[in-house]
Amino acid sequence: MKTRPLPLLEECFRWFGPADPVPLAFVRHAGATAVFTSLHDIPYGEVWPRAAIRARLDQLAAAGLRWTAVESVPVHEDIKTGSGDLAGLLANYATTLRNLAAEGVTTVIYNFMPVLDWVRTDMRHVLPDGTECLRYDPVKFAAFELHALRRPGAEADFTPEQIAAAGQWWGGLDDAARAAFIRDITDVFPGCKLGLSLDDIRARLARYARIGPAELRANLARFLNAVVPVATELGVRLAVHPDDPPFPVLGLPRIVSTAGDVATLFALADAPANGLCFCSGSFGARPDNDLLAMVRRFAPRIHAVHLRATRREASGAFYEADHLDGDVDMPALLRELLNEQDRRQAAGRADWRLPLRPDHGHTMMQDLTDYKPLTPGYSAIGRMRGLAELRGVMHGLRAAGRT
Repeated sequence: MKTRPLPLLEECFRWFGPADPVPLAFVRHAGATAVFTSLHDIPYGEVWPRAAIRARLDQLAAAGLRWTAVESVPVHEDIKTGSGDLAGLLANYATTLRNLAAEGVTTVIYNFMPVLDWVRTDMRHVLPDGTECLRYDPVKFAAFELHALRRPGAEADFTPEQIAAAGQWWGGLDDAARAAFIRDITDVFPGCKLGLSLDDIRARLARYARIGPAELRANLARFLNAVVPVATELGVRLAVHPDDPPFPVLGLPRIVSTAGDVATLFALADAPANGLCFCSGSFGARPDNDLLAMVRRFAPRIHAVHLRATRREASGAFYEADHLDGDVDMPALLRELLNEQDRRQAAGRADWRLPLRPDHGHTMMQDLTDYKPLTPGYSAIGRMRGLAELRGVMHGLRAAGRT
């Protein structure tokens, strides 16, 4: 009698809501059964009403999809800076968790990155095969810091060679190219466009003038102490997303970039509800992060998975490679994740299924219509290719009996 194969990780897609140019039907075409999504129209810090949550669930159910993870319930900047109406903001966050749990949505991703969620300098970097990807170039970022933002003290964060190259590159841009470059860096908030100006960025940075890693970590601890007990009570799994990139930018502290950072975060609120969204691309952009060791160490507290492979360059730049290329050993990583899922299932854990989504994807075949993704990196065909490759690796591992 043929034995029933062990299940794969749950295959998901990021979906940005009704404004996303990738319709839910295309998500199904890619083979996904669930989505990571958020209510991006609700301003940061406000309560998510149950009716709005239910409406999104109904919309997904009508398309044959589940809402497996919230990505994300944003953490207001006042919480990160430890200022303003903290009691009100923390109460609102807890109420949102209660409303999500009441509707059966129990995995919630968030991040604690100051000012900008993530940073890239090239949104349509062309690879040798003609596909387009995201790229971070420290020389171009130095140009942004020194010549556009003009952040005091920024020179200390770059080498003399980078500073000279940044000046030469910036000098070769006309006004339109400079404006487009600035817009790319300041307006990449996933799922929404805040329209931040350089003065807005400067004002946000000023709020962190006296906040270093210790102070930011203390503000994170305050947040966790307020929401983790609520999440534990509700059966909600909180999953922090690592810093992207996993090193300081804009003179700001980064506190979720390394294995040591994650261990410290878990110690701040030692409960299973205080977990991790394991993003192989974010952690993988830093050469001293051992991704396999991190998965083994933190496996029981991984609540969601983003899989992508960055390729690091000697200059300090990195770009988004194909999902099975880059500096990430994706088969080995998937083997560890499948093993963890099997352990959870054998233990009878209710949350045994690990949801994954292919994170970022190349723009290829110009998605047949030359449309522009709502957020860079979230094309349809590139992510479909990534999910198909990840699915194939998982099937291969199962068939070979390696998990």
